[in-house]
Amino acid sequence: MEKNLAKTYDPKKFEDRIYEMWEKSGAFRAECDPNKKPFTIVMPPPNITGQLHMGHALDQTLQDVLTRFKRLQGYSALWLPGSDHASIATEVKVVNRIREEEGLEKEELGREEFLKRAWAWKEEFGGKITKQCRKLGDSCDWSRERFTMDEGCNKAVKHFFVKLYEKGLIYRGNRLINWCPQCGTSLSDAEVEHEDKNGMYWYFRYPAADGGEDVVVATSRPETMFGDVAIAVHPSDKRYKDIVGKNVVLPIVGREIPVIADPYPDPEKGTGAVKITPAHDPNDFEVGQRHDLEHISCINPDATMNSYAGKYEGMDRYECRKAWVKDLEEAGYLVKTEEKVIPVGGCYRCGTVVEPMLSDQWFVKMEELAKPAIEAARSGKLQHVPERFEKTYLHWLEEIRDWCISRQLWWGHRIPAYYCQECGQIMVAETEPDRCDKCGSTNIKQDEDVLDTWFSSALWPFSTLGWPDETEDFKYFYPTDVLVTGYDIIFFWVVRMVFSALETTGKVPFRHVYVHGLVRDAQGRKMSKSLGNGIDPLEIIDSFGADALRFMLTTGITPGNDMRFKTDKLESARNFANKLWNASRFVIMNLQDNNGSFKKMADLKNIGLSDLQDEDKWIISRVNDAVKYITETMEKFDLALAGQRAYDLIWNEFCDWYIEIVKGRLYGDDEGDKQIARAVLVKVLKDMLRLLHPFMPYITEEIWTYLPKKETSEDNPDNFLIKESWPVYSETFTFSDETEKLEMAMAVIKSIRNIRAEADAAPSKKLRAVILCADGKEEVVKAGERYIEKLANITEIIFAKSKADVPEEVMSAVVAGAEVFIPLDDIMDYAAELERLKKEKKKLESEVKRVVGKLSNEGFVNKAPEKVINEEREKKIKYEEMLAKVCDRLTVVEKKVK
Repeated sequence: MEKNLAKTYDPKKFEDRIYEMWEKSGAFRAECDPNKKPFTIVMPPPNITGQLHMGHALDQTLQDVLTRFKRLQGYSALWLPGSDHASIATEVKVVNRIREEEGLEKEELGREEFLKRAWAWKEEFGGKITKQCRKLGDSCDWSRERFTMDEGCNKAVKHFFVKLYEKGLIYRGNRLINWCPQCGTSLSDAEVEHEDKNGMYWYFRYPAADGGEDVVVATSRPETMFGDVAIAVHPSDKRYKDIVGKNVVLPIVGREIPVIADPYPDPEKGTGAVKITPAHDPNDFEVGQRHDLEHISCINPDATMNSYAGKYEGMDRYECRKAWVKDLEEAGYLVKTEEKVIPVGGCYRCGTVVEPMLSDQWFVKMEELAKPAIEAARSGKLQHVPERFEKTYLHWLEEIRDWCISRQLWWGHRIPAYYCQECGQIMVAETEPDRCDKCGSTNIKQDEDVLDTWFSSALWPFSTLGWPDETEDFKYFYPTDVLVTGYDIIFFWVVRMVFSALETTGKVPFRHVYVHGLVRDAQGRKMSKSLGNGIDPLEIIDSFGADALRFMLTTGITPGNDMRFKTDKLESARNFANKLWNASRFVIMNLQDNNGSFKKMADLKNIGLSDLQDEDKWIISRVNDAVKYITETMEKFDLALAGQRAYDLIWNEFCDWYIEIVKGRLYGDDEGDKQIARAVLVKVLKDMLRLLHPFMPYITEEIWTYLPKKETSEDNPDNFLIKESWPVYSETFTFSDETEKLEMAMAVIKSIRNIRAEADAAPSKKLRAVILCADGKEEVVKAGERYIEKLANITEIIFAKSKADVPEEVMSAVVAGAEVFIPLDDIMDYAAELERLKKEKKKLESEVKRVVGKLSNEGFVNKAPEKVINEEREKKIKYEEMLAKVCDRLTVVEKKVK
């Protein structure tokens, strides 16, 4: 290894090497250690179809920060990684590949051959995203990596399904479900994304069967009229009280349907009369259940019309809509049209408009399962960060409907239900039965459908630890401590994990749900393929390094809120890394002799505090305070505040102040003091690297390797920063007096530097300072006199007793407890100022002459608008005033020059 850090910070030269070193040494491995407390995070499993995007980068960086923090605190910290089989997305990709490469449909291959290709696809692409996670620096325990369809998870899924079925919480029924015509499968309510779109309402006449008054009904989906079985009106709606119980005629079709009274219609909306189509609308389905109405489905699973649509059979639903509306209009049934904003449900995967459809599916009864999950949040057993997301969680559970869990796919966990082909008996079991338990037949067939992906991922926090078996991992690491997730996935996943865990283990799956926002582009738009505004984290890592990306993501957020991805923030993070690198290089160079051996350093444990200089106590105190603050904010999940405090400590206090102060001692002749300075530099730099490590693990580990360490071999894992301990706050290192002295001196120094900048005086220019202190502050300022003289380039400090002692011509600044004055004679280059003032005078005289000439021009005054004339008059006054001030100043400066 080189003696010192490279001259320039180049993360490409060490990030991959360091990650390989960590992984090879087992640094991420979590043990079931009875002498340690466990800390567990399970990674929200990314889809095997995907690749790392900025949302993943944020989510995983937050998890890694927490894991590294707890590992340094001495916990047996397990971050368990894995990936999700993603039934719909994966099946779509495999089907497309088979079409492209083999020219076949999956049905032509058959289930067995299709699944062979699906598993081959998983082996080829499934590990892609986990490799990318390593580039980000994820310190996962890869030895425990799981997959939602591995043997253990599959066992857990079957066990859970059977237990719920045996308790009567899973049932098969013919109910209205969400159907995606494109993906060819059912969807749960949470998998339907609703969006308001501009649409149309058509008002049609339904003739009374007895020749009475027609009923006008509005609909946004005319193509479903073929499935109408009733017209509903509110019982209190007096307009329709005389026709309740009578029939109307479905236009053109001619079928008679009844008018019924039901609380569902809103008399204030539309005409107050609503068409009821139980097979194509969830609200209508409920009405149909209450009135025992027929179910007529007029749309096929591929979104074409069926035989109930008559001559429109075979048409796409939207083609049918156009033709059907045209025919109704020509027949005189269309009353009017109305443009409206209509909520439209789309498939979360492909965006196709979902079709409500009657189907035989498997469902989970949610009412009983939801109650313990609600109680867990209300009792505080489960806590949301930030707390406001608990309302979202509770609202979802309180309004939850039975969960449709069957999917018409082949890739996924096949439903463990078996049907006797002789007597129709349904058997649900973890292993396939040999014969029918009713008639004894061996002609048994397993259900063709697979389970909703979320059914298996609902078990993720405990199935990955070995449940339903009582494994050592399950007993030690469960329940997990925190789930880190975006707010957009609460419905999909968090709720399901909580009620599943409470049902199976009796415990919440995690104690905290840390909810973060989305990463948006610089304009605040959501990143998407359609907008083309996605940002590849790997490209960012290649250009800026993983540490810069991680630090930008973690310090640019507040819990639960979205963040905007801005390159300037990324550049700032990289500049911070560069600042730390250069400061560390300076320190290391001053610790080593020409042979690369470490110079003698004092043992801070054995020397008296009186041997430390004030600046030593100050920086030790500042690091000590930062330890307390960062630890507390990390425990509260305020990671951005913790990261920003580390930034301020390192950049402002250590680099900009302590290093500048201590340089003179390192280059001085007092060997004993030099040893103390070196020891303090090492102590505070090591503590700061520990504090920063969770956020920027690569650069901190690389710098650590060059610092003094235990007398063992360089490649000993015990020497790695990742294996070190988190700093601990100590009252012993709270040096209040020294902190007050240094910070007063710094405030004075900054004020003098600001005066220099305002006067455009060079930093090298020697100055005198006059300081007027408030009561009790003079001794504090005097204690920092040497710092002020050195770092502000002051030759003499004069302590004034009152304003009478302050020279007349000064530049001044106010700091807490004191006023600072710099005599103009010291700071001003009068010869240069004279030339500047002469140029300014000439320029202003020209401006006055121009505006006077303009106002003396009768043509301008007579023709120009009054507003323009007034503006010129105001300019004249302004320029004349400025000229007068410059002339006065010139008189003073000319005397000084003479």
